[in-house]
Amino acid sequence: MTTKLSKAERTRQFIIETTAGIFNTKGYAGTSLNDLTDATGLTKGSIYGNFENKEEVALAAFDYNLSKVKGRIQQHLDQANTYSQKLLVYSDVYRTFFRIPFIQGGCPILNTAVEADDTNNLLKDRAAKALQQWKKGIIDLIKAGVASGEFKEDVEPERIALSMIALIEGGIMIAQATNMPTSLDKVLKTVELLIEQLKK
Repeated sequence: MTTKLSKAERTRQFIIETTAGIFNTKGYAGTSLNDLTDATGLTKGSIYGNFENKEEVALAAFDYNLSKVKGRIQQHLDQANTYSQKLLVYSDVYRTFFRIPFIQGGCPILNTAVEADDTNNLLKDRAAKALQQWKKGIIDLIKAGVASGEFKEDVEPERIALSMIALIEGGIMIAQATNMPTSLDKVLKTVELLIEQLKK
């Protein structure tokens, strides 16, 4: 049974969904109030009647974009049968940012972490938390793979997790900066090799 949203909740959700791609593309500093009113067709008063300020909209937009990434990953994780296949999901999903874009502007973690590094502590903390959760998810899969006998016992879960994340996010950054999606493909092959080396 689904709970029916109130009019205020629907308006708030509409603002988040409509502006999420703008924040992810232009960044917090680059997104103006006019961008928000133009995109939503709402007045400044309507937007600030639902959110305290632009930062609160940006945080909600980040959460929304991140939930789309997590949802796509979880969908593929549920379909994978082995732990190596589950780890390969990250490579497969992040490859689609260029092939079949499902979020306007690319990876929200990378975009937010880079922009908010020295300018917005709340957004920086959100990105850091997302990275920690991502790392934990990979570590848990590797440990489960070791326990099941699929992976070697001497693997270092945290090192592998950090390496995978760094390669994926670095590959996306290079591909975006150079406008060459094939760069990401090459980096993701290294991720896949890393996963292959975990197997017994």
